[in-house]
Amino acid sequence: MTATTTKHTYTIKEAAALSGLPASTLRYYESIDVIAPVGRDESSKHRVYTEADMNFLIGVACLSATGMSVSDMRRYVENGKLGTAAAEQQIALLSERADRLAEEARLVKIRQHYVKIKIDYWHAAAAGDVVEAERLAAEARSLVKQLKSAK
Repeated sequence: MTATTTKHTYTIKEAAALSGLPASTLRYYESIDVIAPVGRDESSKHRVYTEADMNFLIGVACLSATGMSVSDMRRYVENGKLGTAAAEQQIALLSERADRLAEEARLVKIRQHYVKIKIDYWHAAAAGDVVEAERLAAEARSLVKQLKSAK
């Protein structure tokens, strides 16, 4: 006795939910070759995403979530088709993105610190601790200068 295996497929709505990319973005990415044309159901002609399509979409969604531009995603996908011959280009694209993410993380840490200082400021102000409130206000102003100079 042989077991039949049915390959699970996904509608565009399911693919959007699983990838985190809106259906309109999936269609757009397909139209500009970020993702390959997706198979269609023979009778309805609706898009049908396979497991392999979903794995690729989730990878593209991860790149998108990093803030990678559409042109860089398209370049990444094209390079991927070349395999190891394009390794240096892939490393360069991803390294640039990693550097930008590190800078964004640094700025988020400064903003988090600013919010903490402002919370502490308001605690001090509510407690009537004028000296501590002024110290915290000065520290907050210093962080604002850091954020302004980072842009």
